[in-house]
Amino acid sequence: MLATPDPYTVLPQAPVFTLRSNDIAEGRDMPVAQRSPAMGGPGNDESPHLVWEGFAPGTRSFAVTCFDVDAPTGSGFWHWAVYNLPGSVTELPSGAGAPGGAGLPAGAKTVHNDGRQKRYMGAAPPPGTGTHRYIFAVHALDVDSLDIEEGSTPAWLNFHFLGHTLGRATLTAVCTAAD
Repeated sequence: MLATPDPYTVLPQAPVFTLRSNDIAEGRDMPVAQRSPAMGGPGNDESPHLVWEGFAPGTRSFAVTCFDVDAPTGSGFWHWAVYNLPGSVTELPSGAGAPGGAGLPAGAKTVHNDGRQKRYMGAAPPPGTGTHRYIFAVHALDVDSLDIEEGSTPAWLNFHFLGHTLGRATLTAVCTAAD
């Protein structure tokens, strides 16, 4: 199976800053809490703790996304997309991606993921599809907010902040499908 390219290698380059988590780690297996029971496996659909630093001066807001580049769709699978996080926010607690956005700061908005849910959807690689990479990205933006229409997709959101990106931080966790 051919993997979808990492989207951040084909987009215009942006300065890099640091992204860390108490829940997930670069190249490591996704914990059960950050997985989804959508494909019959264990999981809690709990978004991971994320904290970032070293972003560009002039950052006015952030967007956070999670993308499975290895989903067997030909276009990957967006698990989470949040935008209009105030520039003063540099951390999200575990579970911030719950339905309704109760763990998000005031003003932050979530678009539907590819499962058509306005929340974080955990890792759930379909059986027999091997190891999937889940790229969590924080995008530093030069605007206070983006005006995105209700019902927009994560891809549409990404298109809108592309010209406003001052920097980007990524952290990639993995999850292997059952055979």
